Amino acid sequence: MAEDIKTLDDLKDVVAEGAVEAPGAVTETLVTYEPVRDELGRSYATGKRKDAVARVWIKPGSGKVVVNGREMDVYFARPVLQMILRQPFQVAGVEGQFDVMATVKGGGLSGQAGAVKHGISKALQLYDPSLRAALKAAGFLTRDSRVVERKKYGKAKARKSFQFSKR
Repeated sequence: MAEDIKTLDDLKDVVAEGAVEAPGAVTETLVTYEPVRDELGRSYATGKRKDAVARVWIKPGSGKVVVNGREMDVYFARPVLQMILRQPFQVAGVEGQFDVMATVKGGGLSGQAGAVKHGISKALQLYDPSLRAALKAAGFLTRDSRVVERKKYGKAKARKSFQFSKR
């Protein structure tokens, strides 16, 4: 092709046809995500928060949420924790359209609610990739990496020192 270009006019013609790319040019490729569903039409994801790990399955339904075999309002009795679980559906605009089945282990109730929320967000994104932008903008796809700091030797707790005695 380099032999064909002898003048600047030839170069303009070739560039106008789009046959030559600038060296080192980055071409934009549109990444499309495919929905990930099993043979039962469910999407699965794992959510984590503090020491809690939640396995979450979502499928189209009436909005029923079951955690460890119990209804959401029985397992998470505090309204704040129930609100945390509803956030991904509200942000994605699909409230009441999916049934959730989750098993969660480890941590306390607050960490478990955060883990289920993370799992629901990831499963929604896998079920319908068009919801990814809204969930990512709200920060629900990012694992909250804050965990309890370990206790150090010579300390009462992670950072607290023993009482100081001058004499």
